[in-house]
Amino acid sequence: MAYRAGVEQRISLVTLGVADVERAKRFYQALGWRGREAEGTVFLSAGAVTVVLWGGEKLADDAGLPAGDSGFGGIALAQNVRSREEVDAVLADAVHAGATVTQPARETFYGGYAGYFTDLDGHAWEIAYNPGFTLGPDGSIAIPEHFGTEI
Repeated sequence: MAYRAGVEQRISLVTLGVADVERAKRFYQALGWRGREAEGTVFLSAGAVTVVLWGGEKLADDAGLPAGDSGFGGIALAQNVRSREEVDAVLADAVHAGATVTQPARETFYGGYAGYFTDLDGHAWEIAYNPGFTLGPDGSIAIPEHFGTEI
């Protein structure tokens, strides 16, 4: 990993590890939120940030953290970046700042590339390149209309 000093100050996604994705989806629909669902994952646009509902056990596994009563709170912040190389660079920056890599960067099931680190207080961050989600000039992501099914 190449250290380069400087990580963009933004959040792309907040992933909530939920006990039951369908139950959580119904709850957010009842609040009037709409989004898209694909492969057991729900994406809800919330301004410049996307809230993701995903199984808590799956999130813990993806982050390389123990599930259950381990202290992992079931929430991961994510920053989507523009390339695989940028994933590696941001992880290197995080390590240089004192973070612990919990899941080294690797190929993902959705055709991207991602890794996780925890900050000094154990908060999980995913750094991801997803070729299916284009980033705007401000770093915001837009869930494509052809992605999954509308909820």
